[in-house]
Amino acid sequence: MISIRFVISMLGVAFTSFLIARAAWLTGPVDNLPLLYTTMVVYLVSAWLCIFWGLSWRTAARTNSVSVGRGNERLPVWVCLVALVVAMILPPAVSLGVGSGALTEQYATWYIGGIGATMTILVVRRRPWPAWSGTALLAGRSMFLLGPGDALGLGLVGSVVWVAGAQFFTFALDRAARDTERLSELQRKASAVHAAQSGQQRERRIQVQRALAVAGPVLGRTIASGGSLTPEERTEARIAEGRLRDELRGPRLLDEAVREALDAARRRGALVTVLDEGGLDGLDDGQLGEIRRELADTLRSARSERLYIRTSPDDRVAVTVVGRAASALGLSDEDSVDLWREIEHPVR
Repeated sequence: MISIRFVISMLGVAFTSFLIARAAWLTGPVDNLPLLYTTMVVYLVSAWLCIFWGLSWRTAARTNSVSVGRGNERLPVWVCLVALVVAMILPPAVSLGVGSGALTEQYATWYIGGIGATMTILVVRRRPWPAWSGTALLAGRSMFLLGPGDALGLGLVGSVVWVAGAQFFTFALDRAARDTERLSELQRKASAVHAAQSGQQRERRIQVQRALAVAGPVLGRTIASGGSLTPEERTEARIAEGRLRDELRGPRLLDEAVREALDAARRRGALVTVLDEGGLDGLDDGQLGEIRRELADTLRSARSERLYIRTSPDDRVAVTVVGRAASALGLSDEDSVDLWREIEHPVR
């Protein structure tokens, strides 16, 4: 798809070429024809330099965007200076070429529209101050050579209107581009929030389904029996409560093997606490799988009466498993640690 920048560039080339073709159609005698043609060539070189400098034809031909880039269109200072120098020397040079008797002829006043077109190009290429400076030079030179009335009537007003219109066009275009960028950013944020909310909702649905699967049968038996449970049913209720706590406090640590190992530890009477305090963010499924396998192996071999499983924010350690053996007189603050296992982050 052809970009707007490419189209505008081609319009600039067509318009400047039309001005020169019209100027080259001489309808009367001139004093210095080589000088006159030289001014036309110099003008075309400067105008096309302003149009084509920094234009990537490959990018312009292949782009699928309809926007005109703002950052990479700004002309270098030296190109602006070339345009200003041409705007300074062109009016007297053309007047000298055609002679004093034909200063108001069509082929003698083409520089008014030509310099106006060049200054319009400077505005589009994000150089408004040089453009208005060149317009001021054009106004001063043309009024001095032709007189204010003739200069205004032979195209000076139109040149000023072109520059002003280009200024308004670029301002509106830049504002539209900023608004588009802002809307795109808001859309990205809204999409991210929606995705996060959808993920949270899906995770909550999964948690609710697991909770119903774990606690539903126990609650049903409790209601049916009026709270009178057998020792086996009380054990199942305690295990179900532990499962719910695990699902809420450390879901990233759990898979089927870890859940079975936790159930087995609780069935033999151990008190198990699982806490996910961060540190597993950014791990992929394969790395989480390695951590879970090592955690399940550790729990199967553990014989502690109390087990504490915590994730770690440490760069090296992913999960810490601490086991305590109760003293003979019961649980106390002086329990001895009989298990300490640090599961490290898998090598990436």
